[in-house]
Amino acid sequence: MQALSRRGLFGGLGCLACGGAHLGLTATPVQAQGWMPPDTAQRCPSRWGPNDRRGAMNLMTPDRAKRAAGLIRTGEIVELGQTLSQQMPFFGTRRFDQHLKRSFMNPEANRRGSNEEIVLTEIGQVGTQLDMFPHQTIGEETYNCVKVADIASRSGFTEMGVDTVGTIFTRGVLLDIAALKGVPVLGDSYEITVADIEQAQQRQNIRIEEGDAVIFHTGWGTLWALDNARYVRSCPGIGVAAAQYVIERNPILMGSDNWPVEVAPNPDRNVSLPVHQIALVVNGVHLLENMKLDELAQRRPSEFALMVQPLKIKGGTGSTVAPSALF
Repeated sequence: MQALSRRGLFGGLGCLACGGAHLGLTATPVQAQGWMPPDTAQRCPSRWGPNDRRGAMNLMTPDRAKRAAGLIRTGEIVELGQTLSQQMPFFGTRRFDQHLKRSFMNPEANRRGSNEEIVLTEIGQVGTQLDMFPHQTIGEETYNCVKVADIASRSGFTEMGVDTVGTIFTRGVLLDIAALKGVPVLGDSYEITVADIEQAQQRQNIRIEEGDAVIFHTGWGTLWALDNARYVRSCPGIGVAAAQYVIERNPILMGSDNWPVEVAPNPDRNVSLPVHQIALVVNGVHLLENMKLDELAQRRPSEFALMVQPLKIKGGTGSTVAPSALF
C-alpha cells in the first residue's frame, strides 16, 4: 500500500479548536469540526492490497482466537444482543412483522402438529446488527474503491456480502464512557472524544490493541423498546476524531449500545454519519450496532472474549446478530 498521511487515510478535517491544526498532529486531543471524504487516490488500495475484500477481518487469525479463548476462565456468558420484536425501534421503512403459522397434520398415530412463524423484515438492518462494507459508500464506491455498480445485483452484492465475514472471536474491550462521566446515560448527541477514550482506558487499566473489538457503553440502550422516538432521534457516540484514534490502533470492529456507534446527528450538520464512511468504506472496519450492554457494564470488565457470528445472508449488507461476551 502506498504511504498515506493520516489526512489521506481519514479525509480532510475542518478547523480544530487549537489554532486550526489538523487531527493527529496536535498534542491535545480535540473534537473535529468537519470531515471530507478522501478521494480515490488517497484511500486506495487498502493496506491489504487492491484485491482485498476482507478489510480488518484479515486480523482475525488463529492466534488471535487462541488469545481470546485464554480470557475464558469461569465459562460465564453475557448476552449482548437485543431481543427482536415488533416493539423495537426502527428507522424509515424498516420493519419486523412476525406472524405465527400453525398447521396440524393430525395423523391418527401421534396427532402431530406444527408451529412456525413468518417474519417480514430487513434482516440485515434491524436489531443488534453487524454492518458489512457495501452498506455504505463514498459516492459510487465502497471499500477498497470497488464500484457499487460492478458488484450490485437484484438479489444482493456479488462481492463483500455479509456471508463472507465469518466468525469473529477476539478480545473485546468495553470502554464505559457513561461511568467515566458519572451518569447512567450520556446526553443526547454527546460526542465521545479522544480525551474520553484516553481517560476511560486509564481509569479501567486497559489499552486498545490490534485486532480488538472496541465497544463503547453510553447507556443509550436502556431506551430500547421503552422510548423509541428518543432512541432514533439522536444518540451519544464517537465523533470523527475518536473514530480515527481507535482505527489507528487496528481494531476488527467498533460497537456500541446505540444505533450508529457514532454521535448523531453529527456536530457538523453538513455531513451525515461520517464515521460509517471512515470505518466501513475507508478502512474496512465493521460496526456493531444496537448492542445490549447494561449487564456487561455492571461487571466492569477490563477485557473479555467476544463472539459474533453473522448470518450467512448471501450478498447482504449486514446481519442481525446475537453476540456474547465470555469470561
